[in-house]
Amino acid sequence: MDLGLTGKRAIVCAASKGLGRACAFSLAREGVNVTINARTRDVLDATAAEIRASTGAEVTTVATDITTPEGQAEVLAACPEPDILVNNCGGPPPGDFRDWDRDDWVKALEANMLSAIFLIKATADGMMARKFGRIVNITSSAVKAPIEILGLSNGARSGLTGFVAGIARQTVRHNVTINNLLPGPFDTERMRSNVRVSAEASGRSFDEAIAERRAGNPAGRFGDPAEFGDACAYLCSAQAGYITGQNLLLDGGHYPGTF
Repeated sequence: MDLGLTGKRAIVCAASKGLGRACAFSLAREGVNVTINARTRDVLDATAAEIRASTGAEVTTVATDITTPEGQAEVLAACPEPDILVNNCGGPPPGDFRDWDRDDWVKALEANMLSAIFLIKATADGMMARKFGRIVNITSSAVKAPIEILGLSNGARSGLTGFVAGIARQTVRHNVTINNLLPGPFDTERMRSNVRVSAEASGRSFDEAIAERRAGNPAGRFGDPAEFGDACAYLCSAQAGYITGQNLLLDGGHYPGTF
């Protein structure tokens, strides 16, 4: 299927590795020129080189902290009129809610709620004026089924989900959609780090804990980030203009609910 994205421009945040990287790759394969962001310059540049070599797409890199107003301004200066915005930011650390103070909560909100809101604010009107826009927020399966040790993420990402629900119905008549992708257990460094924390807390080995988690998924495996990237590309496609305000869960069937 031709997704109708050739020549479009995209901003993909936190794209040097993990799910953001997968989204950038999938969009580039569809002919999108991507501006990718991450904090670490050498990792970001290596990812950009791989995308260029694999897809031939134009790739611009911006090594900055997307959670800050200055970082957001840098990314927008590099791609001032994006057709696609993929909001993504590494989640806050796991832990016990008793140990988190106000500064911990503020950092979580800035990273996993406010940065996405301000990038949407900066780009949505231009997309509506041009009559095309696709905004995808990478959140978490935790907004449907909270994860005990990820309270900071549960709260911040749920706040973003509520915000999106309110505005996605305002933009769609202008062919600008806003949706959320909710990853379950994908084989990323972030997932392995969380499993390691959980294993240490329960006195088990990492290998035992990760094997148990893999076997406990109905799919019998973890997700491949490339699967996630392709789902993102479809939500950004010309064919997806009738999908907005949705929370697409990709978790191998792990969430047991009907709705």
